Amino acid sequence: MMFTALPSTITQHHLSNVTAICLLATLTTYLLHSLWKKHQVSKSPGGDPEQKSLSPSSKFKQPTRKPGEWTPSDFKRPPAAPYPDWDVHTTEPKPYRPFRYGPKYFITMGLRSMKWDEWIELDNHYPRYHADKARRIKERGAKCSKTAPEAMDAAMELLEELTTYLPERYPTLFRKTPTGITNLLTQETLTTVPPLPEDPMQTCGRLIQDDLALMLERPDGEYYLLAGSILLAGFWRLEDKYGMRLSEIHTSGDVPGYKEKLEKGMLNFFRRLRPEDPVLRNNYFIQVDESLPWSHSIGSEDAETVSWNTAEKNRAIEHHFFRSERQSLRRLPRSGAVVFTIRTYFEPITEVVKEPYVPGRLASAVRSWGEDVARYKGREKYGEVLLEYLDRMHEKQVAEGLEVDKEEEVRSYPF
Repeated sequence: MMFTALPSTITQHHLSNVTAICLLATLTTYLLHSLWKKHQVSKSPGGDPEQKSLSPSSKFKQPTRKPGEWTPSDFKRPPAAPYPDWDVHTTEPKPYRPFRYGPKYFITMGLRSMKWDEWIELDNHYPRYHADKARRIKERGAKCSKTAPEAMDAAMELLEELTTYLPERYPTLFRKTPTGITNLLTQETLTTVPPLPEDPMQTCGRLIQDDLALMLERPDGEYYLLAGSILLAGFWRLEDKYGMRLSEIHTSGDVPGYKEKLEKGMLNFFRRLRPEDPVLRNNYFIQVDESLPWSHSIGSEDAETVSWNTAEKNRAIEHHFFRSERQSLRRLPRSGAVVFTIRTYFEPITEVVKEPYVPGRLASAVRSWGEDVARYKGREKYGEVLLEYLDRMHEKQVAEGLEVDKEEEVRSYPF
């Protein structure tokens, strides 16, 4: 999920910018393209058309409010329809494969409009994620989940949104109560009205498989990371970026061209984002150990700095994992805070390559990374083993009759 040139020695502050840097580049590109692109509708693998691109006149209208001020919006999220035939034991994760063929690596793996029903995705990995999060909360506490006093109302609003949405979308897993919500799988009943027994972001994190981050605008016009529940991020730590403004998150990581080319567009996007215009994006990267919550290959989670330099080179393919994220971005109507949900999908490469077309396309994508991106993504540590394996699996699929030129007929991005 890295798109920006970085020095060859990748220290912790670079790795911890992974999500934000990638999202910055994508948001900026999306903003520019949306000003020129006509509405289009593409079909997903299931045959349902995606929502049209949002119109510049609605999404990007310049707000008249002063920086740091927000008048609560009367927008209400539409009620969510129950997920068809959803079952916590049988509903498989969606097979997001957000990589493209080379020869060039583009940052336009862009945002798309989000259907409100699909805000939060849960599947049969929920029991594992829930257990991992509960353990992380017990072991690490405020290192992973915290809320600044000025963000408390926003965190409570997010908790209220989840408490309402989840029983609508997943009625076999959640039931709303007068004072909170009950998890029907674990029989936990969580309090979601004051006084809370724990930080509201921590409660939010317990409910879903996603990590969560809240950005609030201050009078200087900047957005600050003031609340989060970052429990399964793998490569970055909430405590490193907590309290930082959006621009500082990027300049502290020496993002090339940020001040000159990206900062203004990013801030404009955030200021203009309306509560009724949620968006989605996907990304991916490779991990060379088996840990979902924290990638130990880059060092201890409690180390002062972490780096790809510590990773073992050319580990066996059985240790290679495909890590992808589905991120949603929306503005909360009452507080005006911008909330990110970050759902991680974590699968062995040896399983992913069983899907038609995937090994060939992934090999092409990895080869398309420029040297700067390759350093940032750590390709030096796994590229030889990974590419040899992907090439071999692709050749096997072709030998078994795969029609390479038919791929676009059976799939569409980001699947």
